[in-house]
Amino acid sequence: MELQSYSNKSKNPIDTDEESVEENNSLKIIPYSEENAAIWDEFLARAPMATFLQTRRYLSYHADRFQDVSLIIKDEKNRLVGLFPAAVDPSNSKRVVSHPGITYGGLLHTGNLRGAKMLEAFKALRHYYANHRFESLRYKVVPNIYHQVPVADDLYALFCMEAVRYRCDLSCAIDLTNRLEPSLRRKRGLKKALKNEVKVDFGFEFAGHLWSVIEDNLANKYGVKPVHSAKEIIHLYSLFPNNIEFVVGLYETQVLGGVVLFVSPQVVHAQYIASSPKGYQLGLLDAIFQKCIDKAKDLGKRYFSFGISTENEGKYLNTSLYQFKSEFGSSGVVHEFYEMNLGG
Repeated sequence: MELQSYSNKSKNPIDTDEESVEENNSLKIIPYSEENAAIWDEFLARAPMATFLQTRRYLSYHADRFQDVSLIIKDEKNRLVGLFPAAVDPSNSKRVVSHPGITYGGLLHTGNLRGAKMLEAFKALRHYYANHRFESLRYKVVPNIYHQVPVADDLYALFCMEAVRYRCDLSCAIDLTNRLEPSLRRKRGLKKALKNEVKVDFGFEFAGHLWSVIEDNLANKYGVKPVHSAKEIIHLYSLFPNNIEFVVGLYETQVLGGVVLFVSPQVVHAQYIASSPKGYQLGLLDAIFQKCIDKAKDLGKRYFSFGISTENEGKYLNTSLYQFKSEFGSSGVVHEFYEMNLGG
């Protein structure tokens, strides 16, 4: 399912079994169940801060890894006004995370949870989880570049609820309407790639070859495996062919590197970036990123995101990686993480 541009004009009431409903002020909190999956995704398609990562279709691919405690929020007229994707923290059974299986979670709405209503929603969430014997809630803020309209009311509500920012990652992105000048090094890299006749191509048929490069790259540099296995990323592509794209750099028909793009209404995001040593020598990534940036513009997106350059929950900045990404004309974007005590 490809998320469409934000619109708050259409109505989408939800008829849900009222068992297990908790009322807090004028809002009702209902635990998510699988029969609400289609309604969840339909509502999400109109939420101006949402991407396909928060859909039930995406979350379902690794649902067996998490104990889901997502919530549906309805108003006093029984209308669906908000969604909260969440699961129990695998490392702490007393903590809720929104959401441990995705980069960001958030309290998702179509414009009805603003100002005092957002604060009321957070109080209702706290009350619900506290009543179910959870002690804390970790909240992954949706980075502002994904917002189709300004929707930072949740940050104010977190402040009012005395939530503490426990983590902050530094990412970077190009504003495609006002791109900073790429560095001379990146311009030279692109010229080198063109001189070496590096070819850039897009297509699912390259997924297997690209995954081999990604696995080797991560193992050699960091001693880790990709977040997604080859089987998982292929499955995700089958669910979201309009949101996931494989881009490779070819030299004499050999795949030497590439990126996996996640496409959302505002952003084209490089989820994976990898090159073989030979690819670096040829300026492979410079050619690949130029093609990707051009494509993001053609799609009418606002940002091209390179992802985070931080480790150890944001405490360590990989300065060489961040410099490499910033040299394409990008600048800083933060990913914020808050924790809220549920007692009191």
